[in-house]
Amino acid sequence: MRLTLPQKLYLLCYTVDQEKFKAVDLQGRGQLLRAGALAELAFAGLLGAEGGKVRRRTGEPPADSFAGEVWRDLPAERPKGWLRFLHNKAHTAEGAVRGQLVAAGAITPPEKRSLSPLSSHHVSVADPGQVLELQARARDAVLTGRAPAEIPTEVSTMTVLAVECEVSTVFTGKERRAHKQSLKALAAHFDELVPGLRRALRDSFLSSRGVGGGWGS
Repeated sequence: MRLTLPQKLYLLCYTVDQEKFKAVDLQGRGQLLRAGALAELAFAGLLGAEGGKVRRRTGEPPADSFAGEVWRDLPAERPKGWLRFLHNKAHTAEGAVRGQLVAAGAITPPEKRSLSPLSSHHVSVADPGQVLELQARARDAVLTGRAPAEIPTEVSTMTVLAVECEVSTVFTGKERRAHKQSLKALAAHFDELVPGLRRALRDSFLSSRGVGGGWGS
């Protein structure tokens, strides 16, 4: 199975040794997944970004159902700010991407649905090694000391977006501070590729966290 960037970001948040998603890595994940889809659309030439705003470009919609949904949300004419396209439907992103992974056999949902608000997140991952590899690749983008331009675009994007949402399975808070300059360089490189997206993701994440929101279902 070839994973999309949103699917990789979903799995990236899984804590393999505890066999679960830690609650801290669920907050803001809807925005993270939509940011992944928007980045893929940008790399595919299906959206235009300039002046802190984004618009949909003409062309065939992406084959992936989640990316297609995000693409259709974008304005076709007058560009608009990124934030609304990350924030307003963030609560629906989790279920859409999880459903794709369940259908592909990459994850297994819980046998019984409980009344806990976290019950839908209690999934089993079919290939823990795949998750560990994703996490290692995201970390190596910073720890190996390579120049940002030398890192595969999908890997650097995965790292940058995860750091903006403070995903603990990639870097702890202490590690983010220790590697601040390397992360800053990686972020600046991403901003050249997709201007405006990273800042909007950070704003959306902080806004949700500040009010105790940002949980997907």
